[in-house]
Amino acid sequence: MIFDNKNILVVGAGKSGISAINLLKNTNAKLYLFDGNADADVEAVKAQINDDNVTIILGNLPLAVKNEIDLLILSPGVPVDLDFVTEISNNNVPVWGEIELAYAFAKGKIVGITGTNGKTTTTALTGQIMKEYYKSVFVVGNIGIPYTQVAADTKDDSATVIELSSFQLETIHDFRPDVSMILNITPDHLNRHHTMENYILAKENVTMNQGADDTCILNYEDEVLREFGKKLSCKVVFFSSARKLDKGVYLENGRIMYSDGEKTTDVVGTDELNILGTHNHENAMAAIAAGFAMGVPCECIAKAAKEFVAVEHRIEYVATKKGVKYYNDSKGTNPDAAIKGIQAMQSKTVLIAGGYDKGSDYDEWIDAFDGKVKKLILLGQTANKIAQACEKAGFKDYVITDTFENAVNMAKNEACEGECVLLSPACASWGMFKNYEQRGQIFKDYVNAMED
Repeated sequence: MIFDNKNILVVGAGKSGISAINLLKNTNAKLYLFDGNADADVEAVKAQINDDNVTIILGNLPLAVKNEIDLLILSPGVPVDLDFVTEISNNNVPVWGEIELAYAFAKGKIVGITGTNGKTTTTALTGQIMKEYYKSVFVVGNIGIPYTQVAADTKDDSATVIELSSFQLETIHDFRPDVSMILNITPDHLNRHHTMENYILAKENVTMNQGADDTCILNYEDEVLREFGKKLSCKVVFFSSARKLDKGVYLENGRIMYSDGEKTTDVVGTDELNILGTHNHENAMAAIAAGFAMGVPCECIAKAAKEFVAVEHRIEYVATKKGVKYYNDSKGTNPDAAIKGIQAMQSKTVLIAGGYDKGSDYDEWIDAFDGKVKKLILLGQTANKIAQACEKAGFKDYVITDTFENAVNMAKNEACEGECVLLSPACASWGMFKNYEQRGQIFKDYVNAMED
């Protein structure tokens, strides 16, 4: 085993870091777990590891440890340009992420899914398609279950579907999916990647080790990806919601069609799907393309597509209260994702938005209101920045509030029967909430507590 007698430092005492340590415990490596949060609950961390041979370090990383590390493993939330990471890397120490570590242990076929928006829905649907055909299926990654948590359980006949963030793709080396997928690329996480070029390169890394026997699925309507497809040595399958393709998956008269270049197959109608909006039809097309690339029969693909329901926190219907429909789109954490949320609404909408500032621009998002947004209720770190963008665009129907509870109550009072209230923040949740799941759950709790 390549890890035997190595000094391995895992950074991050969250879910990914703990899973990485637990995967490595059965090797003969000397293990360190480091977290920069000096106030982290060390006893809780120890309980999750349950191994006294793991050295836990909180706060500052001693120089002696830096100098003896043979392999550095970063959790996704740890930037690769932190000073101590650079120092260790400059000592010719490999820097891996959780995905690369899991891949060293994993078996079976892999579908790797990335893109700015739609990853979670597409990953969940692709996983459901695989379960119709493969007996051993794992759905992991940015969707919530660390790849390292299941890697040792995979078998030669397993199919593993992985949602991959740009953070995770920064630190791959040998990771090679049988089927890769890039759904779309729009600006996001520029506070982490610094430039759009860096962000695009991180996404494109999903294909870096693929060869002639592998497949990459790309969105033909994304100009960056259309050009990128020309550079790849693996098989390229495009999907399109706007035109008929000679080869690939496309939308025609409300039907999702698949052409292998010789034969065209009618897979499923969009009216048979339980997910709303053109963006979700694109997600379905990408998942369907993955199904065909992985050898899943068409009838299994169609069955899974028809039975699939929207993932939690992504344009999720919550309830109807006094004739007003409430939707939870807490996973709309950037402007492009939030545009999709607005477009999916079928009536006048009171929109709740704002949160952590990832360096996004909100002009296109405001333009997408297109007369549909009746009132915009802003809160969080970005509230004033978004308000300035509204003024610039001539949109005056906004208000700023200081708490999430106030925002929900204001939306309730503003919306009339037949209208919608949509939580689609266009921003990350950090600062006010632990994560977007917590934000969405609190929203649902507030809505469900309202009088009918």
